[in-house]
Amino acid sequence: MTEPFGARLRRSMDERGPLCVGIDPHASLLTEWGLNDDVAGLERFSRTVVEAMADRVAVLKPQSAFFERFGSRGIAVLEKTVQEARAAGALVVMDAKRGDIGSTMAGYAEAFLHKDAPLFSDALTVSPYLGYGSLSPAVALARESGTGLFVLALTSNPEGGEVQHAVRTDGRNVGATILGHLAAENEGETPLGSFGAVVGATLGDLSSYELDINGPLLAPGVGAQGATPADLPRVFGAAARNVVPNVSRGVLRQGPDVGALRAAAERFAVEIGDALAAV
Repeated sequence: MTEPFGARLRRSMDERGPLCVGIDPHASLLTEWGLNDDVAGLERFSRTVVEAMADRVAVLKPQSAFFERFGSRGIAVLEKTVQEARAAGALVVMDAKRGDIGSTMAGYAEAFLHKDAPLFSDALTVSPYLGYGSLSPAVALARESGTGLFVLALTSNPEGGEVQHAVRTDGRNVGATILGHLAAENEGETPLGSFGAVVGATLGDLSSYELDINGPLLAPGVGAQGATPADLPRVFGAAARNVVPNVSRGVLRQGPDVGALRAAAERFAVEIGDALAAV
């Protein structure tokens, strides 16, 4: 049986540090790199990031949308990117934010979490806003395949609050309810559960939330969105030991030079390590 994602992630974070680098081939970034906004530019960009990062950071997180916009040829590049990143030692979190019901949710799960799928990844981002129970096919397949999920809970975009901060009839808000479901999924798992939450690093004081879900917390917002490594202990408190801070543009803008990309990632890794050392 495949070792669960949570155990593999904990070991990788301990060995390499918790930094996650996004693979986000925005059209503007391709231009900054001197590349054309086409499939050839997409492939050059993605392979460069993998070459620079996959043997040294814990997690790489390709954003599926920026590959999908090129159609089937873009998906083919995404398949290669995932396979090459995993072969080089990085864990791959596919940022696709899928969410649906029944057989359709099962289909999305199979596309990314089935061991024989061309896009097989170590974990997948998913949306619970058709009801947490709608994710059950993905939860079941993740358990079977030793993969993980990162469930949108308290996201960094301002619009998220109208749903995530909405108060239920039981007095809890929606974001807290999602965190509660994830804590239940991870109960008793060691050294770390495989069902994580997406919690924005830009959100400020989250002390009113129970963030210690015995699972990882994928934290977008560090770098270009304004959060700094020094913010992580204040935002996440005791749960900061399980935070996977995501940096995308703050690293990617240093390309296409491999050495410059590695140096930028190393700077963030050191700052994050220093900030979390006291937690």
